[in-house]
Amino acid sequence: MNLWRHIPLLGHLRGYGRADAAGDGVASLVVTLMLIPQSLAYALLAGLPVQYGLYASILPLAVYGLLGSSRTLSVGPVAVLALMTASALQPLAATGSPEYVSLAMLLAGLVGVISLGLGLLRAGFVASLLSHPVVAGFITGSSLVIILSQLKHILGVRVAEAHYPWQTAVNLVIALPQTHLWTLLAGVIALALLVLARAPLRKLLQRVGLRESAALLASRLAPALIVALSMLLVGVLGLDTHLGLRVVGDFPGGLPALSLPALSWGAVTSLLPAALAIVLVGYVESVSVGRTLGARKGQRIDPNQELVALGAANLAGAVSGGFPVSGGFARSIVNHDAGARTGLASLLAAGLIALVALMATGWFAFLPQVVLAATVIVAVSTLIDLKELRRLWKFRRGEGALMALTMIAVLALGVEMGVAAGVVLSLAAFLARASRPHMAVVGRVPGTEHFRNVKRHDVQTWPNLLLVRVDENLFFANAQFVEDHLEQALAAQPGAAHVVLIASGVNGIDASGLHALGELKRRLASRNVTLHLAEVKGPVHDALQRAGFEKDLAPGQVFLTTHQAVLALQGQNSHCASAQAA
Repeated sequence: MNLWRHIPLLGHLRGYGRADAAGDGVASLVVTLMLIPQSLAYALLAGLPVQYGLYASILPLAVYGLLGSSRTLSVGPVAVLALMTASALQPLAATGSPEYVSLAMLLAGLVGVISLGLGLLRAGFVASLLSHPVVAGFITGSSLVIILSQLKHILGVRVAEAHYPWQTAVNLVIALPQTHLWTLLAGVIALALLVLARAPLRKLLQRVGLRESAALLASRLAPALIVALSMLLVGVLGLDTHLGLRVVGDFPGGLPALSLPALSWGAVTSLLPAALAIVLVGYVESVSVGRTLGARKGQRIDPNQELVALGAANLAGAVSGGFPVSGGFARSIVNHDAGARTGLASLLAAGLIALVALMATGWFAFLPQVVLAATVIVAVSTLIDLKELRRLWKFRRGEGALMALTMIAVLALGVEMGVAAGVVLSLAAFLARASRPHMAVVGRVPGTEHFRNVKRHDVQTWPNLLLVRVDENLFFANAQFVEDHLEQALAAQPGAAHVVLIASGVNGIDASGLHALGELKRRLASRNVTLHLAEVKGPVHDALQRAGFEKDLAPGQVFLTTHQAVLALQGQNSHCASAQAA
């Protein structure tokens, strides 16, 4: 049983049958066809020779297949992490140089160690450091940066390396007069075919009688066919020689030699911030995709096991010539839709990619770089979600602003600073909301024991009794706000002799919150007003007892319910006022 817990694939294979094997086999073939051109493109995006994309798609994919709790998540190079890898390494070494490759392996190793350590510590909560608006803003901003980085290949120009995305844009504008027209034409054609291969092709195939699932799968495999067609045209017609199209060219075949990345303290300290950012982004993306796909089949994933699996996958990449990897959205969707049942599909796909690396790398010598760039652009364009920005703005302007600010941070400062800004913005937004918690003066709904906001409902209130509900934990960031709000409510009801703080929404209290309650009790007592508590949850009640606050509260009391507080404190006073709904 313990072995099944640490190697989830063993548990997934219980009751494995012929239908499962067929699904995993078909999915592995489909994912291989999709992953090979993607892995080559993402290696170039990361600043590495193309073969390292294949290397990053073999051992990491197989290791995740063994250890991942998701049955259908497909792990390998992804666009955002490739961009983050390039951003981290380009200031440290020449792009594509042996030192650059060694640093990429070291970066993967750091990502692996951090992820594995967090997983063993059961720290899956780290995904909460990035809120949904921040994740959406980061992904959209990063996708725009990726597209910007690929335009040089579409235009057929060489531009100087830039530290910030806005500098890349400036360099592209400067290089526009040198645009290679044949390359631009090839890029436009490739982009058009890749766009048409999506929804239009799917609809056309359905119109001619193909089932929806088959049409969807065909449209997702079409990019691989377009890549193959481009290689055939270049090889047969000599478009690289006659028209000057840049091609990938010959690259070494065979499997990577297993070796440890070169270690140096200076390199580790330089790469550590990027590694932390990659861990956070890669984990959030992988868990989001894994949960989405698992929900379709009623399957659950273990967030902590996902950290372990992603950590082990990146460590495998670090010793086999890889660079940081995570679960890819499009690839995982294809794996799921193609019928994958278990992680065995990933193991089989890794084996097929290894065969390609051993026997078929020569086929890719004629692959045009402009087609790879077009593949990346079309793939990441689906991640740009401006509709979500509008939706969040309508839902709550603060959430929309959070997404917009994260996008701007990525575009202006780069992906690493964008992640850091996202974390800071997430925490700042949380503290801003928590520092001004919702509080409401409440009254009793006539004829019931229910209490509701006096501004929203017709309720009974009592001149000598002020009932205030706080809907947030009491801690350092909001202690003063809670005190001030209670003072304002009391000023609006000067005849109150008792204040009942309803703590049904309080799940925790820290020393600052405890101090604020004590100060509030003393200030009210100086005006002959007694403070009481009601509906205090068990953990909060235990904390107050340990601090001796319940004794200090006297003559105030802690009531089990608000209704009991009203019965005890209202006394024989039957006079009540009516508050109209606002």
